Amino acid sequence: MQFWGYRRPDDRVGVRNHVLILPTITCATQTAQRVTELVSGTVTFIHQHGCAQVGSDFDQTARTYAGMGMNPNVYGVIVLGLGCETHQAHRIGDEIAKCGKPVETVSIQEHGGTLQTIAEVAKIAVKMVQDASMVQRELCDFSELIVGTECGGSDACSGLSANPAVGRTSDLVVQQGGTAILAETTELIGAEHLIANRAANDQVAKKAYAVIKMMEDRSMQMGVDIRTGNPSPGNIEGGLSSLEEKSLGAATKSGTTRLEEVIDYAQVPTKKGLVWMDTPGHDIEQLTGMVAGGAQIVLFTSGRGTPTGSPITPVIKISTNTPMFDRMNENMDLNAGTIVDGLETVDEVGRRIMEEIQHVSNGKLTKAEILKQHDFGIWRIGPTF
Repeated sequence: MQFWGYRRPDDRVGVRNHVLILPTITCATQTAQRVTELVSGTVTFIHQHGCAQVGSDFDQTARTYAGMGMNPNVYGVIVLGLGCETHQAHRIGDEIAKCGKPVETVSIQEHGGTLQTIAEVAKIAVKMVQDASMVQRELCDFSELIVGTECGGSDACSGLSANPAVGRTSDLVVQQGGTAILAETTELIGAEHLIANRAANDQVAKKAYAVIKMMEDRSMQMGVDIRTGNPSPGNIEGGLSSLEEKSLGAATKSGTTRLEEVIDYAQVPTKKGLVWMDTPGHDIEQLTGMVAGGAQIVLFTSGRGTPTGSPITPVIKISTNTPMFDRMNENMDLNAGTIVDGLETVDEVGRRIMEEIQHVSNGKLTKAEILKQHDFGIWRIGPTF
C-alpha cells in the first residue's frame, strides 16, 4: 500500500505539514498560543514543564521536546523559551536541527517581553509557513509509517471489538513493512507474559518483564496500590472488573506478530515491526510519548468515548460499541461496535481501519483535528525541585 506524504531532509515522511511553535517552559506557552492565533498553519501545545527538573526526568522532558520537533509531520520549528529555565531553548533547537529541518530559536527575556516576542515569532512563522506551503506530497510506501496504538475509557467491549480489530490492523501495518507501537505499560500488567512470549530474543523478553516490574515498584515506593486507580470508575461502570481483565483486552491491540524491541518513553524505534514503548496508561502522556517517538498516525480505541487528539499527529478514534459511537459521533471516527452487533468480523474492521489510515495519510482530517483537540502531557517520573 502507498500514500501521498511529505518527504523530510532526514528521509522520514510526514502525513501533515505543520509549523510548530515549541515552548520549552510553561512560562512561554501563552505567548506561543497567541502566535498560533495570529498565524494560520502553526500549532503549539500547553504544558507545565521545562524547569526545576534533574536527572532522568530532565532527560525525558528534553527527549520529548526534541521528538515533537523532529516528528516528520512537522515542517519546521520555532523554539520559544523564557531565557532562565533549565531546558534552554537553544539546546532543544540544536537537537532538532540535527534532522535537517528549519529551526529558529527565540527568547522572551531577550526580546523585551510578551508583545515584542509575539511580533518576532509571528514574523518568523509567516515566512516558515509560506516555505512549508511549497512542499509537495510524493508517493510513499506504507513501510515508512509508524502507527501508534492506544485505548482509553475502556469498557467490557474493548477486548472483544475495537482492540482486537486494531491488533489486526497492527499485523497489516507490520506486513506492509511498517512499525506499530504498543504502549500503556500500566495496562499490560497481568498480560506481560503473552507479549514476552512473542519477543524476538531473550533480551527483549527480559526488558518486557523489567518495565512491568519498574511500573509496579514505583507505586509500591509511594506506598500505594496501583489497582486503586486502575480500572478507573468509568472502566468499572463500563463492565471491567480488574486491572488484569483490562490488560488482557488492551494486549490484543498488539496483534500476533513478533515483538521486535522494548523502547523508552519518547524514544524513536530502531526496528521495524511491533515495538513496545514504556509509557503510563494515562491517555495524554502515552499519546505524547508515541508522537515524540515519531508516530505519524495514532489509533485510539474507546468504549466510554473521548475527544483526545494531538497538535501534530492525526488521531483516529475507534468506538468499541455502537451506542457510544452514535452518542459521541462528533468525536469518534470509526465504529468497531459492528463486531459486537454481529455485522462485521474482527478481520473486516481491521481492514477498514487500515483503509482509514491510508485516507488520513493522504490528507483526510480526523474529528480531533477538525475540533483542534491539541492535547499534550509529558510523563513525569520524579518531583520538581
